[in-house]
Amino acid sequence: MMRVVVLLLALALALAACGEGDSARVQGWIEADLVFVGPDEAGRVETLSASEGDTISVGAPLFSVDADLQVADVRTASAQVAEARARLSRLEAAQQRKEEVAVLQAQQRRAESAVALSDVDLERQQTLAAKGIASTAQLDIAKANSARDKAALEEVKRQITVAQMASRDEDIAASRESLVAAQARQVASETKLTRRKVAAPVTGTVQQIYYRPGELVPAGRPVVSLLPPGNIKVRFFIAEAMLPKLKLGDVVQVTCDGCKPIAAKVTFMARAAEYTPPVIYSLEERTKLVFLVEARTDTTEGLRVGQPVSVALPGAAEAKK
Repeated sequence: MMRVVVLLLALALALAACGEGDSARVQGWIEADLVFVGPDEAGRVETLSASEGDTISVGAPLFSVDADLQVADVRTASAQVAEARARLSRLEAAQQRKEEVAVLQAQQRRAESAVALSDVDLERQQTLAAKGIASTAQLDIAKANSARDKAALEEVKRQITVAQMASRDEDIAASRESLVAAQARQVASETKLTRRKVAAPVTGTVQQIYYRPGELVPAGRPVVSLLPPGNIKVRFFIAEAMLPKLKLGDVVQVTCDGCKPIAAKVTFMARAAEYTPPVIYSLEERTKLVFLVEARTDTTEGLRVGQPVSVALPGAAEAKK
């Protein structure tokens, strides 16, 4: 009887060890964070420089989209910049043209001659009046003529000064801001034109092409999806009972059909359960709770998106002993 009890205990321990070993190894699959590349604005695909499965580097051409509208925007913006620059130059320059200023300068010389003549006549009338030859009325007329001619000369000088001045400071400042705004619009339009030819933003493999030459791409839709090597990850679920035995940073062993074991580090553990049963949990229902876990590896050779894998948790080796 004692022998039977010992044998039963040994069998129970063996079954328990087997259960622990199975619980330390779970099934998972390979997923990836794809990089979707598309144009900033809607357009029709003109060229396609990559094929599915190609490995490309950063900056390699992927595709181009028709750019007729963007070319027109660049021309319009360039014309606006030229107009704003010309307007600023005109405001910063003299208010009147050189020919108009030359006319005023000629009037100044004529006014100077009139002043010289009236000064001579005034001096003569003053001499004659001192000798009693000229009347007081003639002297007054000479004084008035001299003052009139000097005032006319001063008026012409001020007109020349105003003609050679630039516009008001606030008008010039506003024109400069308009030029800056026009230049910004030109840069924006040139950038949009440049982005009609799209290059690879990362190094990776072309996973899928969604639009071909001749097809219209809506705004915000990708044309190509890329898979960088570092974006491959292993996803698997673990039971609630395994949560205390696994933490972020732990290393798991990943195996698949025809590939060598690969070490992957746990980078994500879901805080919410999947396939949640009813609100009231019994001991049997709690075993249905599973939590999503993600692990990443630097060794991605041989791994394919959607490929099933087996994941050995950190306690798998000890459980087998």
